[in-house]
Amino acid sequence: MSQLSFLCVATYFKGEAFLKTCKELGNTVYLLTYEKLRDSPWPFESIDETFYLPAQSNSSENLDRMILGLAHVMRSRKIDRVIALDDFDVEKGALIREVFRVPGMGQTTSRYFRDKLAMRLRAQKAGIRIPRFSPLFHDESITEYLRTTDSPWVIKPRTEASATGIRKVYSLEEAWQVIHSLGDLRHNYLIEEFKPGRVYHVDALSVDSKSVFTRASQYLATPMEVAHGGGIFRTMVLPFDSAETTALREINDQVLAAFGMRHSASHSEYIRCDHDGELYFLETASRVGGAHIAEMVEAASGISLWREWARLETALALNQPYELPEEQHNYAGLIVSLARQQWPDLSLFDDPEIWWRINKEYHVGLIVQSSDQARVLQLLDAYMQRIYTEFHASAPVPERPTN
Repeated sequence: MSQLSFLCVATYFKGEAFLKTCKELGNTVYLLTYEKLRDSPWPFESIDETFYLPAQSNSSENLDRMILGLAHVMRSRKIDRVIALDDFDVEKGALIREVFRVPGMGQTTSRYFRDKLAMRLRAQKAGIRIPRFSPLFHDESITEYLRTTDSPWVIKPRTEASATGIRKVYSLEEAWQVIHSLGDLRHNYLIEEFKPGRVYHVDALSVDSKSVFTRASQYLATPMEVAHGGGIFRTMVLPFDSAETTALREINDQVLAAFGMRHSASHSEYIRCDHDGELYFLETASRVGGAHIAEMVEAASGISLWREWARLETALALNQPYELPEEQHNYAGLIVSLARQQWPDLSLFDDPEIWWRINKEYHVGLIVQSSDQARVLQLLDAYMQRIYTEFHASAPVPERPTN
């Protein structure tokens, strides 16, 4: 096999399994990360060389510095593929590919997997159902939107991840108060209707513009509910042959096709709205799902999304066929919470269905696996009550301006 060189961009500590697999397949692995993550437990035995960015910002000055640094690096090192391991790396990865003409997702397509306004406009054009929304560019258009749609609304950053920076408003006056408070950054936000409903996520692997692996799950407590309400994060794999799973697979295929997904892992979110019973698109990302969702998917399917992403990227770069390993069909559920204790005693949870335990300060988290979905839900409900009583802590969602 010819050796390839992968530049993996990771400005959060994640993707260890991708890095390890990439190296196991015989590739040269470079890591580009932030200086502040220098002492994180990266699998350095699988990394040939690490490059550090001094500042945690996507300002034009810092991006220019990154490109100049890589230009010097590439005088003596070849880079065949660029992999963005997190949401916040997608723009960097696309810029690097564009400047150095490396194959893969460019800046135009990357916008559909990073910019929530671009996502909504693209979905709207493709005829995919979405909550009614408005950019925050033109005053008169915003006021007309507020007068012709139903409250409450959410004002959200276009390029943040999870629930960071989202504000819920209930009247035209309150909406404008928040919009004005954004000042010169308001163009980096949008506003959309907030509709209660059941929220789902679909985690997939795509090859040659087709999904070769898909797993649909339902949030039992969404990231927004946890961030703004101090709850406990829970999610669970859906029945494989249910009508809801079929509908989610279909809309996910429509979204990925409309957005130009060719080869990657993806994590997408949808809502079945209570007011009309219809399925709506919320957002998508060209990465493996965070918050330990990847581990839950592996518990259910036997498929490591990080590992398989590395395998498919290597196969495609070598113009070789990619073959997904045989899937398992178990059910799995995930529960994670902040904890009051620095190192919570997870030995208190001793059910045989426990597949994974978190190992992180001030966190409690478990994944359970069973052939019976009802048993998974039963355990998640029981653990939620116990965590609330013995461990749970909450923290305010960060309010970070988008630059």
